[in-house]
Amino acid sequence: MQTIPIVHFEAASTLAVVVASNEPLLFLSDDQKVIAASASFCRAFDIDPKTVCGQRLSEIGNGEWAMPKLASLLKATASGSANIQAYEIDFRRPNQKTRHLIVNARTLDDGDIDHIRLLVAITDVTDVRAEARLKDDLVRDNAILLQEVQHRVANSLQIIASVLMQSARRVQSEEARGHLHDAHHRVMSIATLQRQLSMSADGKVELRTYLTQLCQSLGASMIADRDRLSIQVTADDSAVEADASVRLGLIVTELVINALKHAFPDERTGTITIAYRSSGDDWTLSVTDNGIGMPAGSQAPKAGLGTGIVEALAKSLKGDIQLSDAGPGTAVTISHRESTGFRDLFTTA
Repeated sequence: MQTIPIVHFEAASTLAVVVASNEPLLFLSDDQKVIAASASFCRAFDIDPKTVCGQRLSEIGNGEWAMPKLASLLKATASGSANIQAYEIDFRRPNQKTRHLIVNARTLDDGDIDHIRLLVAITDVTDVRAEARLKDDLVRDNAILLQEVQHRVANSLQIIASVLMQSARRVQSEEARGHLHDAHHRVMSIATLQRQLSMSADGKVELRTYLTQLCQSLGASMIADRDRLSIQVTADDSAVEADASVRLGLIVTELVINALKHAFPDERTGTITIAYRSSGDDWTLSVTDNGIGMPAGSQAPKAGLGTGIVEALAKSLKGDIQLSDAGPGTAVTISHRESTGFRDLFTTA
């Protein structure tokens, strides 16, 4: 029985693997002549398998593989001075669309130490790139559409707020007028949020800007003399999801309205300060005034709609409410300490 040299056996095995591969593969000599091409390569690039072997890479097909930079990289790979990893090429043929290919190449030791072999793999990413572009276009179009919807919602809320104010001017009852004014301020707080969302790229709201604009809106509608009363905001760089910002904004709205209505009687001067701080998943929101403070005993006010709203919103945020003497004035603090897995709603930018 004749013994087949091991070198020839290993070379034959390599050829068999290349030809039978389901991926487009080329087996090249160091001078870039085709030793073997997989059937999938020939199908993918419309090449007659009978004509490819023995030709230089630049000669196969109609010469579309004659790419000087690719040839230079293959030469460097054969010499051991470089490797081709995920090299991208635009594959052009007359009257056909450009295809985007990724080429990987490496030297292959098939047992013949006297000759350098190159194994070249080609991946067509044309469709993948097209799908990615389509997805990006859809995401961009959806973002534009969402911003437009948010802008329209903000405009609609402002119209509603204007109707509430007009209604407040017409009613005779002071109590009804007060309720309409409060409703107006609440609607405006949501409108302010919608404007922030329309400018947000990722659906999160940067609280410093949002709370500042919210308090400017409240001040513009409720403070007649800016020299007498003012609202200040101090906040860190926290950004929260829209759902959380709505609830925080409504809490601030209710507490600021309450302070403006009750903390500074008889033309007293003063300041309302809103502060927000977070650390990880823990956060603290406080609304403090330097007014007359909370009456005690029989003078203490009864809990109203605003109190119920704040308590419900704080509970939904898993926050604890603390009412304290600010000496002078009143401080309402709502704090959350992470202990119940409330990790998705709040993040720190």
